[in-house]
Amino acid sequence: MAIAIPRGPRRIVCLTEEATEWLYLLGEEARIVGISGYTVRPRRAREEKPKVSAFLSAKIDRILELKPDCVFGFSDLQADIAAELVKKGVQVTIFNQRSVEEIFAMLYQVAAMVGRADDGLRLLEGMRARLLQVEAAGRALARRPRVYFEEWDEPHISGIRWVSELAGIAGGDDVFPELALQSLGKDRIIADGAEIVRRNPDIIIGSWCGKKFRAEKVAARPGWEAVNAVRDGQLFEIKSADILQPGPAALTDGVEQLHRIVVAWSKAHA
Repeated sequence: MAIAIPRGPRRIVCLTEEATEWLYLLGEEARIVGISGYTVRPRRAREEKPKVSAFLSAKIDRILELKPDCVFGFSDLQADIAAELVKKGVQVTIFNQRSVEEIFAMLYQVAAMVGRADDGLRLLEGMRARLLQVEAAGRALARRPRVYFEEWDEPHISGIRWVSELAGIAGGDDVFPELALQSLGKDRIIADGAEIVRRNPDIIIGSWCGKKFRAEKVAARPGWEAVNAVRDGQLFEIKSADILQPGPAALTDGVEQLHRIVVAWSKAHA
């Protein structure tokens, strides 16, 4: 018999959006046979691919029907899904990227797995070059704003590590840098909202994990009227698909939105 050497998985299920978007950017979308129901980037993926999972749950039987030769997932939060699939004989790769550097590493690994390492590296170098430009522009700002990024409102959860790092690249300073180092949302809970008031952010950015950010609701919190961001009307939303996806979106559209907000503030307060 002839022995073929497969060039990477041919039937991939992506349990989160970042792998799907990246495979589309690489021109390898034909390999994708199933995606997360939360996928919005690229928009066409929702029309072209079966939706087989949420974030904490998945349709295991439906995934098995698709006969994937690899499933890509993200974080310890999908460990139970991964374990169930592995027990069914499916190859599963779970990435756990939490920093900008780890996002780049994850994207390169996926590109290499589908035989597109050189093309992936070229795209990643382009993203890195733009981040360096943004970082240089951020360093040149006359003033750097203090930024509070809210990932959830009740309870208050501050931004994860890559968001904190991107805020810094964009020209701002995260007011909860110590919490950003905690990988789990439950460890980034700010139990007392008065602490946010005390740290007095100049800008508040909300990205409530898919729920619409309500600036007026934030501004109406008791005692928050003296916060610089509230006083000056510096409350903004960045869609979770653009910033809380640890993949291409955060490294491009997410950081660009952060940078525009920070630059506008700096010009107004120079």
